[in-house]
Amino acid sequence: MLKGMIVKNISDTYTVKVDSFVYDCKARGKFRNTGLTPLVGDWVEIDEENSYILSIEERKNELDRPSISNVDVALIICSVKKPDLSLYLLDKLLTSITLKKIEPVICFTKIDLMSKNEQKELKKIRKYYQKLGYPVFTNQKVKKLIRYLKEKTVVLTGQTGAGKSSLLNQIDPKLHLQTGEISEALGRGRHTTRHTEFFFTHGILIADTPGFSALDLDKYEKEQIRDTFPEFTSISCEYKNCMHLKEKNCVVKKRVEEGIILKSRYENYCQFVK
Repeated sequence: MLKGMIVKNISDTYTVKVDSFVYDCKARGKFRNTGLTPLVGDWVEIDEENSYILSIEERKNELDRPSISNVDVALIICSVKKPDLSLYLLDKLLTSITLKKIEPVICFTKIDLMSKNEQKELKKIRKYYQKLGYPVFTNQKVKKLIRYLKEKTVVLTGQTGAGKSSLLNQIDPKLHLQTGEISEALGRGRHTTRHTEFFFTHGILIADTPGFSALDLDKYEKEQIRDTFPEFTSISCEYKNCMHLKEKNCVVKKRVEEGIILKSRYENYCQFVK
């Protein structure tokens, strides 16, 4: 029996890396009975002779979209054009990733497609998120991003067509990952990455994943969602457990009106808790 990490999953086949060797394995039927599905990132014990996964070690964390475990950083790839920037999706990802106890890092892509005025607006948005404590990068300065991610286990996440595979190709051109065109009719990308897979480059263990267009926060309490907004938690409202919705004299709502808190952030928060 050997111990290794699942580095790739296609259908019901799991590629497990043990030192410098890889083994393609199936999951034992007992996992289906217990409702536990092996994930890329899992540390597992395998029967190398029969090509079966025997057991899965306890995970330190896991994400649902994409399905992956034991990561340090979720790198959120945000396209600003084709598809257009969605601050709603960005905020939803920040909330979801924070609730999973994973560090979110933001990377804006396709800035070269923006007009000068649009780039000025984006600069304000970037500064706002940086002020909240989120590390923010662009694909125009990949070396800075590489330095930040060094020696970390990273998963790329973001909607279809945001440029995840393209960014990985920038980080390491030897990967030659397939990238796709944007559908003019739908305004979003076509899937090119169809499975989750780890690559090791520049001292980073980094996973490319399929894109998505939906994310669910229904399983969380309203208070949990509220507490993922740093600009709210640093404020003392009149009510100790203020939800910043219909309460009178709410300091958060006043700061939104004053332009101190980004209006889109507050509106997205209201959508999440509703």
